[in-house]
Amino acid sequence: MSNLTVRQGFLPTTFSEAKDFASELANSNLVPKNYAGKPLDILVAIQWGTEIGLAPMQALQNISVINGKPSVYGDAAMALVQAHPACEGVEEFFEGEGTPNPVAVCIAHRRGRKPVTARFSVEDAKRAGLWNKQGPWTSYPKRMLQMRARGFALRDAFPDALKGLITTEEANDYPEVAKPVEIKDIPRNPLDAIAPAKLIEETYEVLETESQPDADTPEPEAEAAVVVEEVVIVQDAAPVEEEEIASPSVPQEVGAEWPLFVPGKEPVSYGSMDQWLVEYNKLADQVTQSGKAAPRTRMTKLRELREANEPIMKRLDAMVRVVLTQAYQTRLKYLGAKMNEEEGKPDNVRADNGLQRQA
Repeated sequence: MSNLTVRQGFLPTTFSEAKDFASELANSNLVPKNYAGKPLDILVAIQWGTEIGLAPMQALQNISVINGKPSVYGDAAMALVQAHPACEGVEEFFEGEGTPNPVAVCIAHRRGRKPVTARFSVEDAKRAGLWNKQGPWTSYPKRMLQMRARGFALRDAFPDALKGLITTEEANDYPEVAKPVEIKDIPRNPLDAIAPAKLIEETYEVLETESQPDADTPEPEAEAAVVVEEVVIVQDAAPVEEEEIASPSVPQEVGAEWPLFVPGKEPVSYGSMDQWLVEYNKLADQVTQSGKAAPRTRMTKLRELREANEPIMKRLDAMVRVVLTQAYQTRLKYLGAKMNEEEGKPDNVRADNGLQRQA
């Protein structure tokens, strides 16, 4: 403990004594206002004071909590450094006084090391948004420049003396930690109608854990999954017998300007692009996850669905078309992997898939 600590009067020596001491001080009118009625804060301040070399009452007078972090007043920081056995002196002065940009300078001398010099100018204060700031920067600008240069120099030269504490004058200039703001009424984005992309590995893991449906079990509606393309595989695929695809639900207003074409069925029209995007992706996901059809069969149906709706896709924004293409490619890549997986298991190969491979 440094020579600053005065060992006259009461000094807690155990945690129990410090706790009782803090409780008594919290009810006193002589402690700083920010510690009144806060015994736990007083206890923490006393502990900090013990670690850096301040007696309990010195700690309460010179340690302040700003934005939840403790700091020490600049004059106390100077006293702690000057009491350090390696301190050989601290110089403070101004350069360019009388000019538009005076500079506060602080030079800290430590035995066995090069002096540490810190400068803080009016221009520095302006860049930091401090110059003409209401409060001490308006009432005592020269003093505030001096405190900022002092804090930088002393922390760099004597970190062991200050234990990482910054000066209170500097801490007061930092803004409070920003709190998250709840965002409401976000404008509708057409891209929101497209399901977010998942990693292909994640899609595989989900489908691997699902049990294969029985032949007599009706096909469940597939949840939106996104999925990437290998067009070469699809273009070489031979046509096969199509599996029945569930028709999309018909909206209240039929005959609107966004028709959804399903091969072999009458088109269903939707009243907005958002509706069309949702229904198109829902139908594409149904085809992708149709467990009864072989993977190559599903690939062919995805291609036919896309080709049938190509005229409608040309009316979409470029970014929406890019996202739709990525989803199409992901679905095909997933089905290609499923097809390779089935080919590696002869006992589980579907008859129609075998014909496809021979083609």
